[in-house]
Amino acid sequence: MSGIDPQVIADVDALFRERVERGVAPSSVWGVFDRTGLVASGGHGDRGDGVAPDADTVYRIASCTKSVTAATLLALVADDRVRLDAPITDFVPAFTDVVLPTADSPVPTLRMLLTMAGGFPTDDPWADRQESISDAELDDVLRAGLLFDSVPGTRFAYSNTGYALLGRAIGVVAGRPFPEVATELVLGPLGLRDTVFRADDARGHVVTGVRPAADGAGVGTWEPLPMSGPGAFSSIGGLFSTVTDLARWGRHLASAFTETPEPGPVSPADRRLMQQAMRVVPAAVVPTSSRTTAYGFGLFVEQDPAFGEIVSHSGGYPGFSAHMRWSVRDGLGVIAFENATQAKVSAAADRALDLVLTARATAAADRAPGTGPTVDATRAAQAAVTRLLAHWDDDLADAICTPNVAMDVPYERRRRAVAEAVAAVGADLGAEPVADESQAPSHLRWWLPGTAGRLRVEIRLAPLAAGLVQTLVVRAEPSER
Repeated sequence: MSGIDPQVIADVDALFRERVERGVAPSSVWGVFDRTGLVASGGHGDRGDGVAPDADTVYRIASCTKSVTAATLLALVADDRVRLDAPITDFVPAFTDVVLPTADSPVPTLRMLLTMAGGFPTDDPWADRQESISDAELDDVLRAGLLFDSVPGTRFAYSNTGYALLGRAIGVVAGRPFPEVATELVLGPLGLRDTVFRADDARGHVVTGVRPAADGAGVGTWEPLPMSGPGAFSSIGGLFSTVTDLARWGRHLASAFTETPEPGPVSPADRRLMQQAMRVVPAAVVPTSSRTTAYGFGLFVEQDPAFGEIVSHSGGYPGFSAHMRWSVRDGLGVIAFENATQAKVSAAADRALDLVLTARATAAADRAPGTGPTVDATRAAQAAVTRLLAHWDDDLADAICTPNVAMDVPYERRRRAVAEAVAAVGADLGAEPVADESQAPSHLRWWLPGTAGRLRVEIRLAPLAAGLVQTLVVRAEPSER
């Protein structure tokens, strides 16, 4: 199971089982993936035929679709068929009838719409019911005018309308409907055969979306909801998919940050671009999160103090809740679906990924040390600093450190400070480190054991190919008495 503790997997499974038992949704399915693929999955409840869902059961993924929309547009940009900074009026002439909020407001560009900066009000309840409208009906909406909460390009506001316009632009550029373009350029080449825009095209069992029945019907009584079909708003959330397929998609996106990214229809550079913080999300939009959050291209990017960047997106449609999230650093991710309106499966998926990442972080033997020129240089510097601390020599210090090290704290003072710190904890300078951690490839912190505590050593390399140390910190950490 790729080094993931079976007890952690059991704990993850319990999160989703409890939701079904509590009546949050009639069915819940989840998966955990790493850089090798889907490594664990489970399902609870009744998918509609008396069987519990599995990783190949088909659910609507709603706004998780937006990452596919963004990737499809980037594929067209890479082919020099469109520019991200082109105004939306180049593709949707009806938008010329929209009165902008100020006289100097720019027409929203494709880039603004990708990053949720079109200026439109947040629109989930209304937009979730618009999927099947025609292009002509969307034109009528535009000609009747739009409201704006901000000047385009200045502020984040989650907008399905903006992504509907992106889908229209993609269709115009490619000369055929958005669902066909997304399937041809992104889904098909990646072999995502169970990720489709029509329920009838799905190979596996398609779960029916539900909402709680009318008051008085009893807890756990559900009312089925009709499926909407493809239309002008399919680019906001029209896809159906499985845990298996969406884990494949998440793994593919996450691989862009490795030394050997997976090949695919969207370049690794563009996949990394999708997962960059482009537009800050106000704290009021995510009041329950302690993480700084931003929006990239079709994906949210959260800054976690312990785990670094977490990339994610939720999906909510009438009758469905979906969530996908993964760690850029570790390549570990979670996919989860439920078939109930406003189930908010994101809460369980968030907790599940925290469990998996915490287990990985505390299992030092399970962590890869990292590779690449910068990491290699940092490890070489660690070995050199270890020799320096054991037998201080100014010439060796000059050879492995940048000049500012001696200028910031003269060597004589450094020698005395190191000797005092070593004596304070009885450190064994020849011992193997008891632990190490890194904030970046060019940074390393490690601890040496002592009879009365431990010695902390920390280095940070300068941005020079020679791999020289620009920061050297040695501190005693006495045992608590």
